[in-house]
Amino acid sequence: MFVRITTDPLPRANSLHDFGMTSASNPMVSLIEFAYKKGKEVYGEKEPAEYVYQVKSGAVRSHKLLSDGRRQIGAFHLAGDIFGLENGDEHRFTAEAIVDTTVRLIRRQSLEMVAESDAIVARNLLSMTTTNLQHAEDHMLLLGRKTSLERVAAFLLEMDKRLTAAGILALPMSRRDIADYLGLTLETVSRALSRLHEVKVLGFIGNTQRQIVLLDRQQLANLDLQA
Repeated sequence: MFVRITTDPLPRANSLHDFGMTSASNPMVSLIEFAYKKGKEVYGEKEPAEYVYQVKSGAVRSHKLLSDGRRQIGAFHLAGDIFGLENGDEHRFTAEAIVDTTVRLIRRQSLEMVAESDAIVARNLLSMTTTNLQHAEDHMLLLGRKTSLERVAAFLLEMDKRLTAAGILALPMSRRDIADYLGLTLETVSRALSRLHEVKVLGFIGNTQRQIVLLDRQQLANLDLQA
């Protein structure tokens, strides 16, 4: 399922600063890196939530399979994002690598022990939890109240904040992934992107059309069109 790329015989020691959290009083903790090929599972739904993860490179999707076989993607985790932090003992979603991906792992128990004695780490954990809750609420609103075109526009704005470099929005996920995240069909997502291209809100680079230039962010943000 994964390939360990840490070469030391024992996990190397790092401070929590290396895991994306900062505190002057951090003790040293063990971080391990693993590499996952495109499409490989990082962890499965209902598996024990023993680790917390951070994307070092690549991208990860968290999803559930519904009873009718459909897939609902709950979140995309991009470089620097921390994921897998649960409020119970089991993972609620399955996490998969979207592209070849490297993640860093820390034992959940180790993280909780540090948080007990380190106020800054505890505050960071609380911040991550509330951020995840806000994302879940925003996603629920998006699925329940917005038209298909508005959903695609909201997705592009979200990715613009998290991914855009040198003026180009490079999407690691496929249109199928986008559709399963937005609760739409593949065809509907394609039509919405074509519509935004026609009205010169965005432009495509390359044959895969995963590299996007947002030409009019204001129009995208103020979008009030029917799908």
